[in-house]
Amino acid sequence: MDKPESLADFYQRKLNWMPEQIRNDIGHFNVFRLEPFTGDNAKPIPYKRRDFYKIVLVVGNSKVHYADKVVEVQKQALSFSNPQIPYKWEHLDNIREGAFCIFNHHFFHQFGNLNQYEVFQPQGNHIFELTDEQAARIAPIYDRMFEEIASEYIHKYDVLRNLVFELLHFAMKLQPSARFAKRQISASQRISTLFLELLERQFPIDDNHQHMQLRSPSDFAGQLNIHINHLNKAVKETMQKTTSQLIAERVLQESKILLKHSSWNVGEIAYALGFTEVTHFNNFFKKHVQLSPGKFRNA
Repeated sequence: MDKPESLADFYQRKLNWMPEQIRNDIGHFNVFRLEPFTGDNAKPIPYKRRDFYKIVLVVGNSKVHYADKVVEVQKQALSFSNPQIPYKWEHLDNIREGAFCIFNHHFFHQFGNLNQYEVFQPQGNHIFELTDEQAARIAPIYDRMFEEIASEYIHKYDVLRNLVFELLHFAMKLQPSARFAKRQISASQRISTLFLELLERQFPIDDNHQHMQLRSPSDFAGQLNIHINHLNKAVKETMQKTTSQLIAERVLQESKILLKHSSWNVGEIAYALGFTEVTHFNNFFKKHVQLSPGKFRNA
């Protein structure tokens, strides 16, 4: 997989300059107006991973390529992207207005783990189509970001973190309420959470993270120092899927990304995803997609 776009790359591509604080590897935040994609200097947004987070309010029809999905925005939407999942916006000439903020993980150091929220998880929703009323509630949050970042208030970045959480929780409240039913955290839920963290920690597969170390339920059970039956029971109870199903789904998602957006051959992808034989990977992929990896890549 190509090297993820860094904040420095982003500033160089968009503005041809780089803020000093990025060089110091400290927490970074910024907010921008989303201008229509017009003019001689307009540059397309490449499909790739970034090493930073981005939350976008977009007004206008467009398509967003997320991981192995394509989501069409009919009128206006709020989108969340993170370092684990590549994305690309299409038909940017149809975008009328909007705003976006960017920040790195250092910005939230000691202020919480963003990856615990569904909008930043691979299997979560990342695009939220908004009504006119909802968009009218979101736009002022970005206005407050612009006002705050231009101020000289010494604690302005604390305020900006709170505004990011406002966007995050606004989107999560749009989810069906049944998925967020209040319940006491049980031992099974803690085990499932630890399992998912271990699973996600192995991604993305790229030049810096080339091989899955934990591939089977027994691998995860050993890492968590619990019996495999205990792990399987906890995961099934809380996730309504087996441990093997969740591993397979995540491996399948990453395989689609690598097939479509990397230069690695099928054998290299199979090895990176923990398959000992290319034929095993081919059979796995065809079982779930009804296409061979090669045909999927060329489709």
